[in-house]
Amino acid sequence: MFITFEGPEGSGKTTQFTRTVAALQAAGHDVLATREPGGTPIGEQIRSVLLDRPENTTMTPEAEALLFSAARAQHVRERIRPALAAGKIVLCDRFADSTLAYQGYGHGLDLEALRRITAFATGGLTPDITIYLDCPPEIGLRRKANQAEWNRLDGMALDFHRRVYGGFLALMADSPTRWVRIDATRPADDVFAQIAAALQARGLALG
Repeated sequence: MFITFEGPEGSGKTTQFTRTVAALQAAGHDVLATREPGGTPIGEQIRSVLLDRPENTTMTPEAEALLFSAARAQHVRERIRPALAAGKIVLCDRFADSTLAYQGYGHGLDLEALRRITAFATGGLTPDITIYLDCPPEIGLRRKANQAEWNRLDGMALDFHRRVYGGFLALMADSPTRWVRIDATRPADDVFAQIAAALQARGLALG
Protein backbone atom coordinates (compact mmCIF):
# COMPACT_ATOMS: atom_id res chain seq x y z
CA MET A 1 0.00 0.00 0.00
CA PHE A 2 1.24 3.47 -0.92
CA ILE A 3 0.17 6.23 1.50
CA THR A 4 1.09 9.89 1.08
CA PHE A 5 0.78 12.82 3.46
CA GLU A 6 -0.04 16.28 2.10
CA GLY A 7 -0.81 19.65 3.61
CA PRO A 8 0.04 23.34 3.52
CA GLU A 9 2.91 24.87 5.43
CA GLY A 10 2.53 24.66 9.20
CA SER A 11 -0.14 21.96 9.14
CA GLY A 12 1.88 19.62 11.37
CA LYS A 13 2.16 17.14 8.51
CA THR A 14 5.69 15.93 9.17
CA THR A 15 5.02 15.48 12.90
CA GLN A 16 1.93 13.39 12.22
CA PHE A 17 3.73 11.49 9.47
CA THR A 18 6.49 10.47 11.89
CA ARG A 19 3.95 9.43 14.51
CA THR A 20 1.98 7.35 12.00
CA VAL A 21 5.11 5.56 10.80
CA ALA A 22 6.00 4.63 14.39
CA ALA A 23 2.47 3.38 15.09
CA LEU A 24 2.40 1.20 11.97
CA GLN A 25 5.80 -0.25 12.82
CA ALA A 26 4.65 -0.94 16.38
CA ALA A 27 1.73 -2.90 14.93
CA GLY A 28 4.20 -5.12 13.06
CA HIS A 29 3.89 -3.65 9.57
CA ASP A 30 6.93 -3.55 7.27
CA VAL A 31 7.14 0.16 6.49
CA LEU A 32 9.29 2.33 4.24
CA ALA A 33 9.14 5.96 5.41
CA THR A 34 10.42 8.50 2.92
CA ARG A 35 9.92 12.09 1.79
CA GLU A 36 9.83 14.45 -1.16
CA PRO A 37 11.79 16.11 -2.42
CA GLY A 38 14.45 13.68 -1.33
CA GLY A 39 14.32 10.02 -0.43
CA THR A 40 17.50 9.17 -2.37
CA PRO A 41 21.01 10.65 -2.41
CA ILE A 42 20.26 12.42 -5.70
CA GLY A 43 16.89 13.58 -4.45
CA GLU A 44 18.39 15.02 -1.27
CA GLN A 45 20.87 17.05 -3.34
CA ILE A 46 17.97 18.42 -5.39
CA ARG A 47 16.07 19.16 -2.16
CA SER A 48 18.90 21.37 -1.00
CA VAL A 49 18.75 23.41 -4.22
CA LEU A 50 14.95 23.69 -4.05
CA LEU A 51 14.34 24.42 -0.38
CA ASP A 52 17.44 25.06 1.68
CA ARG A 53 19.10 27.91 -0.20
CA PRO A 54 17.53 31.32 0.47
CA GLU A 55 19.71 32.84 -2.25
CA ASN A 56 17.79 30.90 -4.94
CA THR A 57 15.16 33.62 -5.19
CA THR A 58 15.41 33.82 -8.99
CA MET A 59 14.36 30.19 -9.55
CA THR A 60 11.53 30.16 -12.08
CA PRO A 61 8.34 28.15 -11.45
CA GLU A 62 9.16 26.02 -14.49
CA ALA A 63 12.62 25.13 -13.15
CA GLU A 64 11.10 24.46 -9.74
CA ALA A 65 8.53 22.04 -11.18
CA LEU A 66 11.12 20.19 -13.23
CA LEU A 67 13.52 19.83 -10.30
CA PHE A 68 10.77 18.43 -8.08
CA SER A 69 9.85 16.01 -10.87
CA ALA A 70 13.47 14.95 -11.43
CA ALA A 71 13.83 14.12 -7.74
CA ARG A 72 10.51 12.23 -7.90
CA ALA A 73 11.56 10.17 -10.91
CA GLN A 74 14.68 8.96 -9.08
CA HIS A 75 12.70 8.37 -5.90
CA VAL A 76 10.01 6.23 -7.54
CA ARG A 77 12.49 4.13 -9.50
CA GLU A 78 15.09 3.69 -6.76
CA ARG A 79 12.99 3.34 -3.61
CA ILE A 80 9.22 3.45 -3.85
CA ARG A 81 8.49 0.86 -6.54
CA PRO A 82 11.03 -1.67 -5.18
CA ALA A 83 9.53 -1.34 -1.69
CA LEU A 84 5.99 -1.82 -2.98
CA ALA A 85 7.14 -4.84 -5.02
CA ALA A 86 8.61 -6.30 -1.81
CA GLY A 87 5.24 -6.00 -0.06
CA LYS A 88 6.07 -3.04 2.15
CA ILE A 89 3.73 -0.25 3.17
CA VAL A 90 5.26 2.95 1.77
CA LEU A 91 4.57 6.23 3.55
CA CYS A 92 5.77 9.36 1.78
CA ASP A 93 5.84 12.88 3.22
CA ARG A 94 4.56 14.73 0.11
CA PHE A 95 4.26 13.38 -3.42
CA ALA A 96 2.99 14.54 -6.81
CA ASP A 97 -0.10 16.31 -5.46
CA SER A 98 2.21 18.91 -3.98
CA THR A 99 3.54 19.73 -7.44
CA LEU A 100 0.01 20.31 -8.72
CA ALA A 101 -0.90 22.40 -5.66
CA TYR A 102 2.27 24.48 -5.35
CA GLN A 103 3.59 24.82 -8.88
CA GLY A 104 0.20 24.47 -10.58
CA TYR A 105 -2.33 26.33 -8.45
CA GLY A 106 0.24 28.35 -6.49
CA HIS A 107 2.48 29.53 -9.32
CA GLY A 108 -0.11 29.22 -12.08
CA LEU A 109 1.68 26.70 -14.30
CA ASP A 110 -0.41 24.69 -16.74
CA LEU A 111 -1.99 21.83 -14.81
CA GLU A 112 -2.27 19.46 -17.75
CA ALA A 113 1.40 19.96 -18.59
CA LEU A 114 2.30 19.22 -14.96
CA ARG A 115 0.15 16.07 -15.02
CA ARG A 116 1.96 14.83 -18.13
CA ILE A 117 5.36 15.52 -16.56
CA THR A 118 4.26 13.77 -13.37
CA ALA A 119 3.00 10.72 -15.25
CA PHE A 120 6.34 10.50 -17.05
CA ALA A 121 8.33 10.89 -13.82
CA THR A 122 6.31 8.33 -11.86
CA GLY A 123 5.41 5.88 -14.60
CA GLY A 124 1.79 6.48 -13.65
CA LEU A 125 2.21 5.61 -9.96
CA THR A 126 -0.50 7.12 -7.74
CA PRO A 127 -1.08 6.73 -4.00
CA ASP A 128 -3.69 4.36 -2.60
CA ILE A 129 -4.48 6.79 0.23
CA THR A 130 -3.59 10.46 0.68
CA ILE A 131 -3.87 11.92 4.18
CA TYR A 132 -4.49 15.66 3.92
CA LEU A 133 -3.74 17.79 6.98
CA ASP A 134 -6.19 20.64 6.52
CA CYS A 135 -5.01 23.94 8.00
CA PRO A 136 -5.83 27.41 6.61
CA PRO A 137 -2.67 29.23 5.51
CA GLU A 138 -3.16 32.09 7.97
CA ILE A 139 -2.93 29.60 10.85
CA GLY A 140 -0.19 27.47 9.30
CA LEU A 141 2.11 30.40 8.54
CA ARG A 142 1.73 31.73 12.11
CA ARG A 143 2.77 28.32 13.39
CA LYS A 144 5.68 28.19 10.97
CA ALA A 145 6.94 31.61 12.14
CA ASN A 146 7.54 30.09 15.57
CA GLN A 147 9.55 27.15 14.25
CA ALA A 148 13.26 26.99 13.55
CA GLU A 149 12.81 24.96 10.36
CA TRP A 150 12.60 27.12 7.24
CA ASN A 151 12.33 26.45 3.53
CA ARG A 152 12.34 28.74 0.51
CA LEU A 153 8.62 28.30 -0.15
CA ASP A 154 7.75 29.56 3.34
CA GLY A 155 8.80 33.02 2.18
CA MET A 156 6.15 33.23 -0.55
CA ALA A 157 3.36 35.79 -0.16
CA LEU A 158 0.15 34.90 1.67
CA ASP A 159 -1.80 34.99 -1.62
CA PHE A 160 0.47 32.24 -2.97
CA HIS A 161 -0.28 30.04 0.04
CA ARG A 162 -4.00 30.74 -0.30
CA ARG A 163 -3.86 29.55 -3.92
CA VAL A 164 -2.01 26.41 -2.81
CA TYR A 165 -4.67 25.77 -0.18
CA GLY A 166 -7.42 26.16 -2.76
CA GLY A 167 -5.50 23.85 -5.06
CA PHE A 168 -5.45 21.08 -2.49
CA LEU A 169 -9.22 21.44 -2.04
CA ALA A 170 -9.69 21.16 -5.81
CA LEU A 171 -7.51 18.06 -5.99
CA MET A 172 -9.52 16.43 -3.22
CA ALA A 173 -12.74 17.18 -5.08
CA ASP A 174 -11.32 15.49 -8.20
CA SER A 175 -10.42 12.23 -6.37
CA PRO A 176 -12.56 12.06 -3.22
CA THR A 177 -12.13 8.33 -2.59
CA ARG A 178 -8.33 8.59 -2.38
CA TRP A 179 -8.13 11.57 -0.03
CA VAL A 180 -8.75 11.62 3.72
CA ARG A 181 -9.26 15.15 5.01
CA ILE A 182 -8.05 15.66 8.57
CA ASP A 183 -8.76 18.77 10.65
CA ALA A 184 -5.21 19.84 11.52
CA THR A 185 -6.30 22.84 13.57
CA ARG A 186 -7.15 20.45 16.42
CA PRO A 187 -4.66 19.47 19.18
CA ALA A 188 -1.98 17.06 17.97
CA ASP A 189 -3.42 14.02 19.77
CA ASP A 190 -6.84 14.64 18.21
CA VAL A 191 -5.25 14.92 14.78
CA PHE A 192 -3.45 11.62 15.21
CA ALA A 193 -6.66 9.95 16.41
CA GLN A 194 -8.35 11.06 13.19
CA ILE A 195 -5.51 9.62 11.11
CA ALA A 196 -5.51 6.33 13.03
CA ALA A 197 -9.27 5.95 12.62
CA ALA A 198 -9.03 6.63 8.88
CA LEU A 199 -6.28 4.06 8.36
CA GLN A 200 -8.02 1.47 10.52
CA ALA A 201 -11.14 1.97 8.38
CA ARG A 202 -8.93 1.02 5.41
CA GLY A 203 -7.76 -2.15 7.14
CA LEU A 204 -4.49 -0.94 8.68
CA ALA A 205 -4.13 -1.54 12.40
CA LEU A 206 -1.89 0.85 14.32
CA GLY A 207 0.06 -0.06 17.44
